[in-house]
Amino acid sequence: MTKLILFLSIFIFGFSSTTNDALRWGQNGHRTTGYIAEQYLTTEAAAEVKRVLGNESLAEVSTWMDEVRSDGGYDYMAPWHYVTIPEGETYETAEKNSDGDILWAIDKVVTELKEGELSAKQEAENLKVLVHLVGDLHQPLHVGNGTDRGGNDVRVQWFGGNSNLHRVWDSEMIDDKQLSFTELSRFINHTTPEQVEEWQSSSVHDWAYESQDLLPQVYDMPENNRLGYEYAYQNWDTVEIRLLKAGVRLAGLINKIYG
Repeated sequence: MTKLILFLSIFIFGFSSTTNDALRWGQNGHRTTGYIAEQYLTTEAAAEVKRVLGNESLAEVSTWMDEVRSDGGYDYMAPWHYVTIPEGETYETAEKNSDGDILWAIDKVVTELKEGELSAKQEAENLKVLVHLVGDLHQPLHVGNGTDRGGNDVRVQWFGGNSNLHRVWDSEMIDDKQLSFTELSRFINHTTPEQVEEWQSSSVHDWAYESQDLLPQVYDMPENNRLGYEYAYQNWDTVEIRLLKAGVRLAGLINKIYG
């Protein structure tokens, strides 16, 4: 009986962890995006962020949406982390989740922040949501095709250990670099003024379609689904550019709200 209880506990814990991993970049990915965004804020926007968040940085609050999963009062936010756009469709033609999705949620919090009629608590929460979701939107598998829960049902071996495709992109490729988020940010944060202008001028829907367009690359795996050095080498540049674009674009949104 003791062995059975132990087995069930491990099984349930493992399943629960996989479910949570379905909905986010890893912590280092989100913090990298937030840290990079701070480097592109206008003076006015940076002062407003300080007013709203106090001593917390964008990097610190970037994981808030995952942390509040323990509070049932925020369960309504669960579908906000992703959007489903089946292959061959656009967001406009795809069936919408009646409880919202990542594009709907970003539009919602940006609109409310611009209107400026929120309580201090709600303004801070909206900004935290925005930081997190802009990061999520740039992880390709958060724009799912509707067939495998954004890659969570695609079981893979990652350097010999059991994993799934979504987790590889959320955290394992990043964590295997053994870099802090500040180190990773410094390594990848090299932009030209032209790049910043181009990236910030595109729409939130454009960012989703970029992620959708990357899915063939994401799913390009060996038949045995054993992933390691080769897969990481082929995709690391994409991880870097998605994190960098997310940070630059997040700053662009915050500048438009507060700048």
